[in-house]
Amino acid sequence: MVATRVSGPSERAPGRRETERALSLAERMPRLVLEARRVSSTLAHGLHGRRRAGPGESFWQFRPFVTGEAAARIDWRRSARDDRLYVREREWEAAHNVWLWIDRSASMGFVSDLSETPKVERALVLGLALADTLVEGGERVGLLGLTRPNASRRIVEAMAQEIVGDEAGLAQDLPPRAALGRFDEAILVSDFLTPLREIEPALRTLAGHGTRGHCVLIADPVEETFPFAGQAVLQDPEAGISLDVGDAAAWGEAYRERIAAHRAGLLGLTRDLGWTLTLHRTDRPASEAALRLVTLVAARGAG
Repeated sequence: MVATRVSGPSERAPGRRETERALSLAERMPRLVLEARRVSSTLAHGLHGRRRAGPGESFWQFRPFVTGEAAARIDWRRSARDDRLYVREREWEAAHNVWLWIDRSASMGFVSDLSETPKVERALVLGLALADTLVEGGERVGLLGLTRPNASRRIVEAMAQEIVGDEAGLAQDLPPRAALGRFDEAILVSDFLTPLREIEPALRTLAGHGTRGHCVLIADPVEETFPFAGQAVLQDPEAGISLDVGDAAAWGEAYRERIAAHRAGLLGLTRDLGWTLTLHRTDRPASEAALRLVTLVAARGAG
């Protein structure tokens, strides 16, 4: 028989264990260098180089001159020290913010004995590890509705402290409806069990100015398979209601169909917005989802 429980409010905030696991995960992940987006000459305070050739002001490297290029690009001073011609390349400097939102509502406290960890703990570890990895890649990361984007080397500790102090976040199952910049990116980590009619306006608001985004759907294996039989009592930890089921095995078929329909609707919405949707089960390593998200951000930056 599968056992389940729901974590209380105090367990849905990051403690030392979650912070240490996030840092450990981030250290093990490959440091993918995020390519710069092809943005216009829009610049903002706090420019940072992307280590990619482009119209920035900072020197990046010399490279050999290629036949067919304009002669005006040749750096004659450097070329005079060698028997070949060289071109001076500059860094591509662009303003880019990544906004992170981690769902800590009551449904995220769910955990079964088929899982490695409660959904909320996995969401926190994954979100904090992504923040650390993205900052290492040259990005600025902020908590949606809580902090401004920054590139602090202690991003994990800073974000964990902000989340601990955000008691209101324990009752919010949707991201804040903020107007993000055109060249910003949003990463939303949640179980997305809220009705689609409520999710849609929140996502469309975030994407209103062309903001790119990624939804990470965290699921417990039990929520995927519903491996129950006989009598069962189903509880909604957010609404505080319960449902007595006489034949859980028969009811499970209808449940799985409804979950599939809900996810199909969510997938359709994200595709319509030009966003991505990633499903992550808590019986799988957090590194799988983290690496996929970093790769997605890098791929979107490449065009």
